[in-house]
Amino acid sequence: MSFAHSINAGLRRLGLASALTAASLGLFATPAQAAEKVIHAGKLFDADSGTLKGPSSIVIEDERIVSVQPGFVSPEGAEVIDLSSLTVLPGLIDSHTHVTSLPRTGNSIAKTMTYSPLDVVLAATVNARNMLLAGVTTIRDLGALYGADTALKAAIGRGSVIGPRMWIAGEAIGPTAGHNDWSSGIAPDVSRPEFGAGLADGPDAVLALVRMEHKLGATVIKIMPSGGVVSQNDNPKHKLMTDAEIAAAVEGAHMVGLKIAAHGHGKEAIDTAVRLGVDSIEHGTYADDESFRLMRQHGTYFVPTLLTTHKLYDTATNRPEALNPSTRAKVLAMGTGSDKLTRAYRAGVKIALGSDTGFGENLKEAALMKAAGMSSLDVLLSATANAADLIGSDEIGKILPGRYADIVAVDGDPLADVSLLEHVVFVMKGGTVYKVGGEEVVVPLVNP
Repeated sequence: MSFAHSINAGLRRLGLASALTAASLGLFATPAQAAEKVIHAGKLFDADSGTLKGPSSIVIEDERIVSVQPGFVSPEGAEVIDLSSLTVLPGLIDSHTHVTSLPRTGNSIAKTMTYSPLDVVLAATVNARNMLLAGVTTIRDLGALYGADTALKAAIGRGSVIGPRMWIAGEAIGPTAGHNDWSSGIAPDVSRPEFGAGLADGPDAVLALVRMEHKLGATVIKIMPSGGVVSQNDNPKHKLMTDAEIAAAVEGAHMVGLKIAAHGHGKEAIDTAVRLGVDSIEHGTYADDESFRLMRQHGTYFVPTLLTTHKLYDTATNRPEALNPSTRAKVLAMGTGSDKLTRAYRAGVKIALGSDTGFGENLKEAALMKAAGMSSLDVLLSATANAADLIGSDEIGKILPGRYADIVAVDGDPLADVSLLEHVVFVMKGGTVYKVGGEEVVVPLVNP
């Protein structure tokens, strides 16, 4: 690491803006002297200005971007990565994933009783790798069991497992008989240790659980103020957390500097959560025009999660035996949900891409967002700059000096065909290359 980079790291630890790079100080080594890698990009998506630029060079030292220059430059001693025939973008961000997820089809109660924490953790390592290779370099994981997300994030951080950067919620927080009450539909004398881990009734209990999740490593808080779809015996239209419980969660998250996401299907739960200050609404199935006006007024992000909705609707329609009866009924009543995004977009609500999946197919969400009426530019921003803003990080989401060298590339113009995001051919995270020419690059792993 160069002296300039060490200074920048020190400034970040002191809380100064990461944009204050050594180059801007004008005191230290030039990018040409410090460079380790340089990417020659045929076209460059600038998520800062929302434009597609011509040939550009991205100079990288260690895990961060040192400079972005027009044309093709080759600093002395730097490794040149030739992407001159491709369009280069910031690493893509999925703002709503469940990396510890197992497939939602089949007998959910049987799975609840037969899958062990080890099954979940092993599945998560595969999911994380698949997501990264698909071009998703950062995820906001909104609810996991057993502390698997905490362990996975740590393993990725030390290089023992391949996967994206993770913002994690730990256990989602909700009420007894709510969407995350895993004992619903099961005989009361049957139990597992995790069944009540995310349950809290009353504002004091909710606040205590927010604090516990923060203590255990959560970097975002997730609450369940409405019922859900794949859960048993609850109604997605119902508001299941009291105003006081939602307010306690919001205050508890914000007092320790964490964003808070609200699972919201029903209008009353959505509107209340927005008024009380949540940072994002997930799903938004039964939101109406008033709901979206409130979101715009409060600056609340909307994460529509169309991919999982479309998949569930297809299953309910064409393979009904793959869902339990109550889930199928709720899915059919809900429909595909694309109209909610159409209305939110027209209302000027801030939108971030989130697939609500965890298997590496995340970026199919982009084409669904486009089909719902978003421009290709706004879809790209929803997966880059907007998602970084929702997460609250100025180190990801844009290709700028001082930010992480999280970079992907596609063969073609994603502004003309946003479905190209489903076919990422190059992936770099933190200056390390994981995929070239559509093929995985073997990266040595660190022993735990």
